[in-house]
Amino acid sequence: MPAKGPRGANQKWLTIIGIGEDGLAGLGDEAKQRIAQAEILFGGKRHMALVASFAKGESRPWPVPFDAGMDDVLALAGRRVCVLASGDPFFHGVGATLARKVKPREMHVIPAPSAISLAAARLGWALQDVETVSLHGRPLDLIRPLLQPNARILALTSDAEAPAAIARLLVELDFGASRLTVLEALGGPEENLRSVRADAFDLKNINPLNVLAIEVDSGPDARILPLTVGLADHLFDHDGQITKREIRAVTLSALAPRRGELLWDIGAGSGSIGIEWMLAHPSMRAIAIEADPIRAARIGRNAAACGVPGLVVVEGSAPKALTKLDTPDAIFIGGGGSDTGVLNAAVKALRSGGRLIANAVTLEMEALLLARHVSLGGDLIKINISRASPVGSMQAWRPAMPVTQWSWVKP
Repeated sequence: MPAKGPRGANQKWLTIIGIGEDGLAGLGDEAKQRIAQAEILFGGKRHMALVASFAKGESRPWPVPFDAGMDDVLALAGRRVCVLASGDPFFHGVGATLARKVKPREMHVIPAPSAISLAAARLGWALQDVETVSLHGRPLDLIRPLLQPNARILALTSDAEAPAAIARLLVELDFGASRLTVLEALGGPEENLRSVRADAFDLKNINPLNVLAIEVDSGPDARILPLTVGLADHLFDHDGQITKREIRAVTLSALAPRRGELLWDIGAGSGSIGIEWMLAHPSMRAIAIEADPIRAARIGRNAAACGVPGLVVVEGSAPKALTKLDTPDAIFIGGGGSDTGVLNAAVKALRSGGRLIANAVTLEMEALLLARHVSLGGDLIKINISRASPVGSMQAWRPAMPVTQWSWVKP
């Protein structure tokens, strides 16, 4: 029985149990005992069916739509409550959701192997060498940054159609020779493994509970997103309004992305700065503010094509469009910075310790940055890039427009 705490309440009133496709057969004695002793059980209908012969308390299947706030569970604090989850509850599972609401000392967790762990075991893949991604209820575009030559990827999917959809995406991106293995109903009596090349995908009647393993094989025209900043300009659709590759690399270095931070990209153009900011780590967030509706739509397409569909696009002109946005950790001003009030609004909105980077190619914008440098400090640099271009039958340097960059950290 759970230990008693102050005022008679159960200190560990909530038990979270990971359960596999083998149901009760895969559970230890402690997990079975806690299921039998629970007054109320929560879980999916499939989970409830797996333990129906053992559970004695009231069964409450998760509502549709799912209660992300866990209100029904929290309302029973102090009672003997058991939550059933698939595999490891803290690997893209309900355990992480509950942990945001319930203190660890109030929970007792008994995990089972995750579907990813089972897949690695079946394939003989070392998990530390494998890329993992959850595509369960999330855009398939998230897999794009992981498509590196010879990579191994394990992807949690949403349904029976996802493996075929991913195969089509791989073919489109010239990864058609990649080997796909669909691992179905892992750990249960209906477990099945089937393999096929992406460009020959013909598997039918796939179990909705599946993990997709990908052994990446890239063709000569494969769309590979390098792991460094400063992606090639051709990877972005643009109308000329783009922070060019070399300038973008310097700019992102100055922005200095840190885990979990939010960037405002003001005058985003093609969205390249916000996109590369988000590519730095899956926890990164960015808001692209763009006044032109055609460019704003293009930013969304570029974000999806680069594997960061979560980039938020705000269509509107700064500074008006900046109101009610979440407080940024960093701001980049690449376009429209000379418009009245934009620089003032950015300085005001930035959190203490946040970074503001502004680039200027016009004399008017440069004058504003010089004045801000005098009044607020920070760093000023001039970036000059020249490219070799044909001059008749020979080559000569052709300079690009110089860029003045102001970097400032808010006290």
